[in-house]
Amino acid sequence: QVQLMESGGGSVQPGKSLKLSCAASKPIFDRCGMGWYRRPPGKELELISYIGTDGSRNYADVVKGRFTISEDNAKNTLYLEMHNLTPRERAMYICATVPLRGNCNYWGQGAEVTVSS
Repeated sequence: QVQLMESGGGSVQPGKSLKLSCAASKPIFDRCGMGWYRRPPGKELELISYIGTDGSRNYADVVKGRFTISEDNAKNTLYLEMHNLTPRERAMYICATVPLRGNCNYWGQGAEVTVSS
């Protein structure tokens, strides 16, 4: 079993930046794509960025140009750098394997991000 643990959440002012981390308890990045979802209060889960096993990076249009996904294989850690955050991006940010399949079906507990002045 693999555990994913997010960290780095918190409260920031609009326009500021935040960097999230997701540490995997075992090496999985070589066989599993990884991504970040978010769930705003009262809204549905949305996939905002993911990185494939080939290193390809993908972003939802709403975050493209402001968010950067990366991973450190040596540390088994996935990152999400977020810049120019807006209040509408207040959400629970959750890392997970992408796509969810077979032996790549893991979710973290989430890190809460609040953006307010």
